[in-house]
Amino acid sequence: MAKKRIPRFSSEDEEQAFWSEDDSVDYVDWSEAERIVLPNLRPSTKTISLRLPEHMLEELKLLANKQDVPYQSLLKMYLAERIEAEIRGTRRKAS
Repeated sequence: MAKKRIPRFSSEDEEQAFWSEDDSVDYVDWSEAERIVLPNLRPSTKTISLRLPEHMLEELKLLANKQDVPYQSLLKMYLAERIEAEIRGTRRKAS
């Protein structure tokens, strides 16, 4: 099936309005798409409030200082490692 031509847009707002109403399947042959990697993009983050016992926060800061990283970064690394371990463990149990 022939694909429709993508119109020219006079502004980003006009383009955004167009794509919010129209389906890209009518305009793009996604079977021809190539996967790309954008290594310099930063993941979206969301600020949260997390209450920790004071001694835990102080110990985290000491560990971070020993590794010469900000304590928030160390906390994110620890969380990422644990989440990955839980996901792998869950997959093994389910198999």
